[in-house]
Amino acid sequence: MSATTTHGNQPYYFVPGPSRHPAMAAFGLFWVILGAGQWVNGHDWGKWSLLFGLLWWAFTLKQWFGDAIRESESGQYSDRIDVSFRWSMGWFIFSEVMFFAAFFGALFWSRGYSIPTLGSLDNALLWPDFNGLWPSVAAGATASPAGTVDAFSTMGPWPIPTINTALLLTSGVTLTIAHHALIAGKRAKTIGWMWATVLLGFVFLCFQGYEYWHAYQELNLKLSSGIFGSTFFMLTGFHGFHVFVGMLMLLFITLRLMKGHFTPERHFGFEGAAWYWHFVDVVWLGLYVIVYWM
Repeated sequence: MSATTTHGNQPYYFVPGPSRHPAMAAFGLFWVILGAGQWVNGHDWGKWSLLFGLLWWAFTLKQWFGDAIRESESGQYSDRIDVSFRWSMGWFIFSEVMFFAAFFGALFWSRGYSIPTLGSLDNALLWPDFNGLWPSVAAGATASPAGTVDAFSTMGPWPIPTINTALLLTSGVTLTIAHHALIAGKRAKTIGWMWATVLLGFVFLCFQGYEYWHAYQELNLKLSSGIFGSTFFMLTGFHGFHVFVGMLMLLFITLRLMKGHFTPERHFGFEGAAWYWHFVDVVWLGLYVIVYWM
């Protein structure tokens, strides 16, 4: 992400020396996974393990990214490195596409195949009380004839999801304006529009936090609310996490711009963050139509 430099004429492919960062990151993630697993299974000490792992991981990434930025700004990265980073970011975003495709696939499969099949005449003897309806908003209606899923209300597209859609679409516009300003060499304008983009991402997260509170407290819509609740929170929750990560990317790029990093000719750190943010926008449009409207 930080692979950007004002240089880039070196004839070689820069290979960094042995690094402690991968081992340190793996150590931190071990405590994250261990703590999360123990916490959700009722062990109170798990949250402290999770916190320790996250803090350790964040400290490691700060050092790791700092080294990469110093390498970039000192002119170690050639045009070959630039091409390598572009391919890496492209494949990373492709992996994210497949990640969300799995959850969209689960939603389509359960809604278009599993529930109608279980509610068909072929399964009437197997599950006579089952009604193949979507969503299962009433206790015992579809996936829980025994009433193990409490009654809940679905989340409609208005007003918060629609407002969030407008926020993300606007952030894509402000980011594009910032990019063109950087290409034109207008650094102050670039920084201003980048701060606007970061602010829009932050406001989106605030609205989503309120939406979750509303879902749990007023709609009784929870992660445990059958297949509807699980797919709703997995899709919107992971998207919100990606918005948070993208917002951090844009924040760090903005801080680097304020330090004088990047030039109109070489600024892939900026471009990589922009690619990611536009990807997040596209995923949200799919969520907005399929989850909230359909």
